[in-house]
Formats: sequence, structure tokens, C-alpha cells
Amino acid sequence: MAHHAPRPPSVRSVDRSTAAPRSRWSRCTTALAALVGTTVILTGGATAAHAEPSVTEIERQIDQDWNQLEPIIEQVNATREELAAKRRQAAALAKQIAPLQAQVDQALGQIGGLAADAYKGDDLSTVNALLGSRSPGELVDSLELLDRFAHRRQQQVQAVADLRDQLAAKKKPLDDMIAQLARTEAHLAARKKQIDAEIARLQKLRLKVYGNGGGGPLRPAPCPAGYPGGPAGVAVKFACAQIGKIYVWGAAGPDHYDCSGLTMAAWARAGVSLPHNARQQRGVTRRVSRDQLRPGDLVFYYSDLHHVGMYVGGGWVVHASQSGKPITMKRADDGQINSYGRPG
Repeated sequence: MAHHAPRPPSVRSVDRSTAAPRSRWSRCTTALAALVGTTVILTGGATAAHAEPSVTEIERQIDQDWNQLEPIIEQVNATREELAAKRRQAAALAKQIAPLQAQVDQALGQIGGLAADAYKGDDLSTVNALLGSRSPGELVDSLELLDRFAHRRQQQVQAVADLRDQLAAKKKPLDDMIAQLARTEAHLAARKKQIDAEIARLQKLRLKVYGNGGGGPLRPAPCPAGYPGGPAGVAVKFACAQIGKIYVWGAAGPDHYDCSGLTMAAWARAGVSLPHNARQQRGVTRRVSRDQLRPGDLVFYYSDLHHVGMYVGGGWVVHASQSGKPITMKRADDGQINSYGRPG
């Protein structure tokens, strides 16, 4: 029986009873809170009691674990997209704050200049001159002028205070958002590390089984070679699951398939519609080169395009070959390759 390293501990739920009130900028992390508080319950890599489990048992176990891991990976991807959008908003807000800060600095400079003048006695001499008026009428006029002078000084000080308040009001949610993003990234990094370790463990287990010849003649290598996410992952896993079913001309499942019927049914499972014809499938897929191939891509054969298989990684394709034979894997280069196509 294989021995496996213990799984990383689950990330515990956030204690909401002591959490500070959320700002309107922290809404982007609502889904993350649920993600961080989610415990990943995996099968733990337990294999059958006998020393050499079958490839079917191992693949079923990997599927069970992957079906719990993949939604978390997709949530991580979605959250990172949201973080990128929020950072763009932060950058735009910083650009709005920059000229406001310049106005504050300018106003402070003006107030500083007035204070320096007062210290030097310029304002005091002006006041003394006003109060030294020789007639009551001149004194009244001087007092009005002094009042306007004081009012203008007060307005300047108030303008600086208002600018400071505006700056603080704009800057606080920005600071709160940046702090929240930093905490979010830390949570994501921890969860991503856990996911990567679990995927590596599962892949090592399946490669060991295949290396011992557990796949049999129809499945001589892991199918798929790795577990891709998204629609391609759905399509390639479906195609691999059909290995062993017998080719029947014109069939598109669920018990029998021909070559284009298999690729059509696999991508239909992923929500992508393809015609039931190899040549027509080539016509509706995007051309890719040999070195760009990834699991889920289609490999078209022969000059007349009468055959198609699905690339599953590692240099292998799964295909329905000819009447009466089971769906199997073969080397992608085993046959006259016409071109490669990517659905979706």
C-alpha cells in the first residue's frame, strides 16, 4: 500500500465577531471570506487494500479529489481578477488625490508666508498704522479694513482645513482597500500552496500506477497527462472516460462513438458545439502549432481530413479508430498529421 504525506491543515474560518466594519471598498473580498473559511475535504489518497490498485480505482479517486480542488482554483482565479480591477481603481483614485495634495501644499505655503510676515512685524505695523488714524471717520474705515483683513486670513485658514478634510475623506477608503488587498493576497497564497501540494501528490500517485503498467494496452499513459481547468478540462476528462467503448460508424454516444462523434460529444459536455465531421470540425476550430498543443485540442489526420483525435497531453491522443475497435490512446505523431485545432 502506498504511503502519503499528511495533508496541510485546513484554513480556519474568520472570526466575524471581532472583525472591524467593512468599508465599501472591501466588498470585492466577500467571496474570498467564504473561500478561506472552506475546508477542503479530500479522499486523502487512500488506495485499495491490495498492493497494486487498478488504474480505474486511482482515476476515480483522483476525480473525487479534483472535483473538490477545481472549484477552489476557479474561485482563486476569479478573486485575483477582482483584485486586479480594484488595484486599477486604486491607481485612478491616487491620480485624483495627487493634485489635491498639491493644493494643500500650496495653501500651507501661503499660510506659512503670512505667519512669517506677522513674525517679522509686517502685520503688526499695518495694524498700528490703522489704529493711528487722526479722525473718527478714518478710524471707522480703518476698523472695517482690519475686519476684512482678518476675515480674509480666516478664510485662507479655513480653505486649508477644508482641503485637508477632502484629502482625508478620499484617502481613507484607499488605505483601507490596500490593506484589505494585502490580507486577501496572503490568504490566496496560503490556499494556492495547499492546492499545489495536493495536486502534486495526486499526480505522483497516478504516474506511479501508470509506470507500473497499470493502465493496460488501451491506456498506456495517464489520460489526461495533467488535469487542466476550464472547458478544455471538462472535454478531455470526458474523452478519456470513454476509453474502451467500441467504435461504431456515425455514433456520438453514449455507448459507442466514431472519431468525430467522440470529439463532438466531449466538447459538447464543455458547452462547445462542434459538427459531427472531422473536416467541418477543422473548419470551426482555431489553428494552433504543434508546440502550442494543450489537452483538449484536436489533431486532424490525413490530407482528406478523414480522422480526428483529442490531444490529452504528454504527446498522446485519445481517439476512436475504426469499426469494431475500442476507443484507445496512441501517440499523437502516429499517423499523417494534417493540422491542429482548438475549439471554443
